[in-house]
Amino acid sequence: MILGFIGTGKISSSIILGIFKSKLKVRRIYISSRNRSIAKKLANEFGRVKILKDNQDIINKSSIIILGITPNVGRKILSKLKFASNKKIISLISTINLANLKRLTKNKNIVRATPLPPIEIKKGPIVICPPNKTAKNLFKHLGEVLEIRNEKLSNKFWSTASIMAAYYEILNTSTNWLIRKGINKNLAQNYIAELFLSLSQDAVNKRSQGFKKLVADSQTPKGLNMQALQELKKAKFYYKFTKALDNINKRVSK
Repeated sequence: MILGFIGTGKISSSIILGIFKSKLKVRRIYISSRNRSIAKKLANEFGRVKILKDNQDIINKSSIIILGITPNVGRKILSKLKFASNKKIISLISTINLANLKRLTKNKNIVRATPLPPIEIKKGPIVICPPNKTAKNLFKHLGEVLEIRNEKLSNKFWSTASIMAAYYEILNTSTNWLIRKGINKNLAQNYIAELFLSLSQDAVNKRSQGFKKLVADSQTPKGLNMQALQELKKAKFYYKFTKALDNINKRVSK
């Protein structure tokens, strides 16, 4: 397997780091020099990673091409590149749909995927649309693969994936609150990280019960958890959260 990355940002870097922690057999990984600091770091760390200055050269030398560029860059450069019909393309671009990707690349052998940064530690869901053997064989070593046939439905997963920064901001806000109350910074960060890790693992273990039950089970009448939940609901926190998901969905569904 020879992989080529057009665009070397955070997600591309996380995929590559995950690959070298997995048992996946990759002969060579070609990456672009668009993000020089990330590209140099990867090339220096892994002997099988090589930087190529020309995107067309990356395409020509790779059997699987992964598009890790922004939508604006994609619309500018993809139509200028030549993708042979035997090239397999995996797009990580959030707001260019399959029809437009096929038109821009003049290639029908293309699939969209939504990996997240935890792929670096071989964790997290990876949505693939449409189902694709090549993409599945790659990503099954790096996380939990979910294959979706309907592209409109797959966009819903793009939408929920957008809560990553908001989630981390909850951790950041909680940590800063502890620090302001006199807790040592390292102690505060360790506590919050372990707290949310344990909650997430508990949710994974009990997901068959449904998350609504977890909400109920984590409260006692007039308890602290009930108070926090009621105050956030009164402030319309979850309404605004849902509204943000709706707005993101409109954007990725265009």
